[in-house]
Formats: sequence, structure tokens, C-alpha cells
Amino acid sequence: MQWAGNLRKLETSAQANELGQVDYTLRGADKLEMLPAEGVNAWVGQQIRIQFDGQINCRVTGQSIRKAYGEGMSYQAWAEHPAAVESVLRPELSRIHEGIALRDYEWEQKHHNQPHYVYISQTGGFKVGVTRTTNRPYRWHDQGAVTAVAIAETPYRQLAGEMEVALKEIISDKTNFRKMLANVQPDLPELEGWKEECFDHLGPDYEPFFIDEHPEEFMYPVMKYPAKVNSLTLDKAPHIEGTLEGIKGQYLLFDGGRVMNVRRHSGYRVLINIG
Repeated sequence: MQWAGNLRKLETSAQANELGQVDYTLRGADKLEMLPAEGVNAWVGQQIRIQFDGQINCRVTGQSIRKAYGEGMSYQAWAEHPAAVESVLRPELSRIHEGIALRDYEWEQKHHNQPHYVYISQTGGFKVGVTRTTNRPYRWHDQGAVTAVAIAETPYRQLAGEMEVALKEIISDKTNFRKMLANVQPDLPELEGWKEECFDHLGPDYEPFFIDEHPEEFMYPVMKYPAKVNSLTLDKAPHIEGTLEGIKGQYLLFDGGRVMNVRRHSGYRVLINIG
């Protein structure tokens, strides 16, 4: 089997597959024209060859670019496109709930002046994060979380970001991808402990937004986890070949501890041979 096109992030289903695992699909593009979805879980255990031909196409304009910024954009698109607005990475900066747009009023109304979760997830360790309610559970899949729980729901992004900033005083907001790619086992008691500690830290001012939910758990299609991670990029290794031993987060796990972040390569045009 063969697949050719410009890469996009791996997509997942809200429901686990018949094995109880996160179900991955690749919907790449031919420049800007989206290609049919291709199931990726079935690739695990097979010989995979990825060949990068040196071409990168901006996922906003389709133009050929030498270097990608902000997940597959040209520098101009990254500097101007609504999806690269600063409040994407720093939710506390959003002001659209006040009617003030940082970059694009309609986009920020649609994406940031919407209900958001503050959550705790277990990736390599435990972390706090913010996501739009409609991104659940996909955001947790992207992180390679083995368990996660929403602890607050807010009416707009800035308030969730404000709570996240406060919680960063006691818990990280980062994922260590090397630790995440290990065989992490869900620790529900510790997750519950973090939830209670976060409630205590935020205090009564934010209590109206607290929610008390049961954690979700996630399994990934992995045959073998890397003992030592060797991260590959197509810029330095335009030809990657080997047995695909698993998929976790946005990473393809190859034999020998080699891993490739698919999302990091959005816009890269590749030829993939499977089997």
C-alpha cells in the first residue's frame, strides 16, 4: 500500500476502537485539497518507509515554502492567520469576551469566546491545560495522555487561561515528550489528588466554575515502547524506514527507539509505503 500527499496532524475518534485503543486516521492534503481519511492503526507492526521529497506547502495558502512555522504555515501566514494568534498559546491574553479581538474578530468569537475546560492530564507526568470543550477528548489524545479529567468549565477562553496561570504555581503546564513515550500507567489516585489540590489552590473565587467528573483513561496502539527515544525530523532524515511499533500522541514509534512527530511535519509532502 502507498500513500502520498502533504502531511497533517493525525486525527482520532471520540470512541476507542474494538481493542479499546485510541483510533488514528491520517487525512493529509494535496496542497490544500483534503485527501480521504486513511486508518493508521493497521500500520502498526508493518514495515513503513517515509520519503520526503523536499517540498513543503503552506497549509493556509498552499504555496511552496522553504521552512514551516506554527504547524505548517509560511512565515507570513503565521504572522497574520487567526489560528496563530498569541492567545492560542497564552489563553489568558484573549480579550474577545470583551469584544476586543487580538487578530480576527470572527475567528476569535468562534474559537475563543466559547466554553473551555481547565483540565489535569497524565502524560509523562501530570500537567494542567486548557482546551475548548469541543476538543475533548482529542486534545488529550494529541498529548498522549493515559488519563485526564476536566476540573473546571468556563464560558470563555481567557478565564480558563487565568485559572491555568494560577495553577502553574503548583503544577506544570508542559508535556515531556520523552517521558510521555514511555509505557506510562494511569495513576488515578494521584490524578484525584491533583484535582483536589487544584481546587484548594484556586479557592472560592473560582469555585462556581468547578466541575467534579470521573477521569477518562486512554490506551494507545503500541506493540513496544522505546527504551531510549531518538527523535527524527524529515529535514535531517528525509528517508525513514523500519517497523512501526506504535502510535502515541502525535508520534510514530519506529524500531530502535526512533520516533517522528507527524504534527510537527504538517505541510511536508511525503510518499509513504506500507508493508
